Amino acid sequence: MKVIIIGGGWSGCAAAITAKKAGADVALYEKTDLLLGLGNVGGIFRNNGRYTAAEELINLGAGDLIHLMDDNAKHKNINFPEHNHASLYDVSKVEPVVRNYLADLGIEINLISRVATVEKDDNKIKCIKLQYGSLVEGDVFIDATGSTGAMDNCSKYGNGCVMCILRCPTFGSRVSISAKAGVKDLNSEREDGTPGAFSGSCEIPKDSLSDDIVRELDEKGVVVLKVPAEDVNPSKLKIKVCQQYALNQFAENLVLLDTGHIKLMSPFYPVDKLRKINGLEKVRFMDPYSGGKGNSIRYLAAAPRTNDLKVIGVDNLFCAGEKSGFFIGHTEAICTGSLSGHNAVRFLLNMPLLTLPTLTAIGDIIYYSNYRLTTSDGKKIRHTFSGAEYFERMKSLGLYSTDNEDIKNRIETLGLSNIFAKKLG
Repeated sequence: MKVIIIGGGWSGCAAAITAKKAGADVALYEKTDLLLGLGNVGGIFRNNGRYTAAEELINLGAGDLIHLMDDNAKHKNINFPEHNHASLYDVSKVEPVVRNYLADLGIEINLISRVATVEKDDNKIKCIKLQYGSLVEGDVFIDATGSTGAMDNCSKYGNGCVMCILRCPTFGSRVSISAKAGVKDLNSEREDGTPGAFSGSCEIPKDSLSDDIVRELDEKGVVVLKVPAEDVNPSKLKIKVCQQYALNQFAENLVLLDTGHIKLMSPFYPVDKLRKINGLEKVRFMDPYSGGKGNSIRYLAAAPRTNDLKVIGVDNLFCAGEKSGFFIGHTEAICTGSLSGHNAVRFLLNMPLLTLPTLTAIGDIIYYSNYRLTTSDGKKIRHTFSGAEYFERMKSLGLYSTDNEDIKNRIETLGLSNIFAKKLG
């Protein structure tokens, strides 16, 4: 059984792990020279409902990447505006840790391997074709290519190419595998109908901050700085993809988080205004380099799918991460990746595909995000365990919990304990 995964972000890595555990030979193809994609500038997990989802993953048998993030966390159980019990993993250390973990499992990792298109036989993908012509055959495929870029999209719908961590000028544009297979992509929309959304935050190097701010970040993991009254810009909150941060506190304050580099919780911020704030007089951006003007554009390429993450319209294609819906965050990507990798092997063994019940937070967000696309404003809503519309739903349904024993019992009662860790067939 050969499972081919296209895209090496958090979701692609999670899919590789569960497919391998289920008994398949797994090959992962990533166009850049790093795994984890936007995870190399992320760092936030276990905040709000992501805590519940992380513990569900662990009890489902797919906690591998959660444990690696826990092991490489710089700060644990920190709070910042409207976010509780967050952990921050070290973005400067986690990628090689994950890469080595996948390699030790026997997963074939192909970096700088840009997939250009697919070849089909009837309604099945037969093989992928790499940029320089090589053909790679497989039995089932997982599209984990994300939704960010390329440069023309960032220029058309944003403020131009800002040289983000994905480095499209070097490694080329993202390719939608589902679209290459003949399935039309779904685009999210902003309030004014413009496609996509600005990426959620920027990174600044720690050595460009004052010593006082660095000391506070080292100690607490978070620093909140007041924005001068004349620079408060609440209208910018509406364009930010991460609507869990679309709160007045994030317009009136600058929130800095220590993820190894310093995460600035704004999609962009003019450098001249940033340097007016005490302690930031010498600050500069490191990702995106043009963070004074804009950030990358995301959510331009979700695939239509069923709740078992099979792509509608292609017999042997699954999807994960942002390709499986308008999901925000690493935890959300790991959840969808874990299910798609597992179900890819079930598909090959002619077993019934697994749909996680809505009595789990993971199953419910996968269901609800699909349901919302059938509603009039569904393309304007992004989904995350950490805030905004879905977190409110999660709380109202009683799915949000920080009680590990309660979460464990929930998974046991459903008969799903370690289901992702078992070899199938």
